Amino acid sequence: MTSIRFKAACVQMRSGRDPLKNRDAAAALVREAAAQGADFVQTPEMTSLVCRDRAELFDKVGPEEQDPTLAALREVARERGVVVHLGSIAVKDGDKVANRAFLIGQDGGIVASYDKIHLYDVDLPNGESWRESATYTGGDRAVLAETPWGWLGLTICYDVRFAALYKALAENGASFLSAPAAFTKQTGEAHWHVLHRARAIETGSFMISAAQGGLHEDGRETYGHSLIVDPWGRVLAEGGTEPGVILAEIDTGLVAEARGRIPTLKNARGFQVEAVAATAPAKAASA
Repeated sequence: MTSIRFKAACVQMRSGRDPLKNRDAAAALVREAAAQGADFVQTPEMTSLVCRDRAELFDKVGPEEQDPTLAALREVARERGVVVHLGSIAVKDGDKVANRAFLIGQDGGIVASYDKIHLYDVDLPNGESWRESATYTGGDRAVLAETPWGWLGLTICYDVRFAALYKALAENGASFLSAPAAFTKQTGEAHWHVLHRARAIETGSFMISAAQGGLHEDGRETYGHSLIVDPWGRVLAEGGTEPGVILAEIDTGLVAEARGRIPTLKNARGFQVEAVAATAPAKAASA
């Protein structure tokens, strides 16, 4: 694999309940990243709206062709000549909404879109309860999108816990993987870093994930700590909890180097699972 270098940026946000304010904040941060030399800029999950109230959410979202954040970031991509990965927005999908990501080319055109496959239906020890399936429709296809530097595997947030998805994306050509997120503070503190480093190491790929961070208007608290991790599992850049931009230089040659050192994708083998039941111990013979 030929080594190519480019600058990747993650835009960290604290999106609220006003889609137009969120749109303007996202556009300003993408422009800031471009001004710092970024060639590829990613925003977090739910860039355009963070809102737990289902009725309010449905009132504020529409079809993707009418979404103001998507339109604005397409314009910024065209204006600055950068690739923009819109981490996700909520768009109408029948009687539910889709949690949808977009890759936007340097000309402002939509290269690919991806609907979050794994929905966050959990009950946490601190009493938090989430049922994304009540509001969102889950996707059913993994997506690879072409960039000027190689193939990008698109995923979103909770997907990062499902290693088979990332293995499949890497086996099909992805050099870069992403999980833009709105991770809860509790689960982020426990698992955010180890999950990203594990997905990078397992696949020999870069992990690039922009995040929401801080206390939001709807009362949720997200972890932040946007991350860029290299194929050897080293953290190249990390955010805190405040909105802002992180950048790292990506050397695509490190993908082939890591996969050559430890070729887990090449060495993987199919197998069957065998369950062996315990047998009762034989009774001792009586004298």
